[in-house]
Amino acid sequence: MKVYIVIPAHNEGAFLEGALASICQQTYLPTQVIVVNDHSTDNTQTIAENFSSKYPFIRHINHQSSDLHMPGSKVVNAFNVGLSELDSNYDLLMKLDADIILPVHYLEGIVNHFSSNPKLGICGGFAYEQDKKGNWLLNHPMDKNHIRGAFKTYSKACFTAMGGLRVAMGWDTVDELLAQYHGFELCTDPELPVKHLRPIGAAYNKKAKLLQGKAMYSMRYGFLITCIAALKMAFKQQKPWAFIHCLGGYLKAQSEPLSYLVSEEEGQFIRKLRWKNIGAKLLKTAH
Repeated sequence: MKVYIVIPAHNEGAFLEGALASICQQTYLPTQVIVVNDHSTDNTQTIAENFSSKYPFIRHINHQSSDLHMPGSKVVNAFNVGLSELDSNYDLLMKLDADIILPVHYLEGIVNHFSSNPKLGICGGFAYEQDKKGNWLLNHPMDKNHIRGAFKTYSKACFTAMGGLRVAMGWDTVDELLAQYHGFELCTDPELPVKHLRPIGAAYNKKAKLLQGKAMYSMRYGFLITCIAALKMAFKQQKPWAFIHCLGGYLKAQSEPLSYLVSEEEGQFIRKLRWKNIGAKLLKTAH
């Protein structure tokens, strides 16, 4: 299988070298890797140039955009810029953040999953982050079947069917919903642990706090499912105000109104799937 990797990188000088080194050490090497230096003001470009000169499967391009780190739109825009520089001869397409260290067998494990399951659409491992004592601890505040946006791999058929990634906050949730809408399966593998060097949301702009609710509106969750999802998020993060921010974002999007990321038919499928999952969890809890 031909694996293509796109790495959006904005001021990632502290992390990019480790990420690229972990790719070059893989037991299953990718066919192409492209680093998108997205308006960086540090040594990101220099690191990308060094690896491009040493490894023929690595390239880099420079892209000028805003230096405001808003969740979703900036990173997906940069990803799409990189994607436009690649041909379509891939089997698997991976979006990888520049602050991720892959274990040496990561790509081999991913390829094995897709090789053994033709219905598989998106696959990934689990993220570990370092605490103050230096211990690497699992940090996965979402459901166990959710693949973190920092290291998602798509089959070509799945990526094509869902029309690529949405340029908005919530892209790494709507992609999984649309994958299932088109009949593809998801897979997370605990045997593929990755090191995440920057905590979740550490670089996000303060304006981003309302975007989670806006994302739920744009995915056509509806108010009740949004309330449930916001409560769950606030509980897992142990931040009560996250519930208020989420609902505030939803209501703001509703009043604008914000355009939807999915069609009405896709929205119906998403709501049905969400209610099914909620029911399954309630049933499990009851037992």
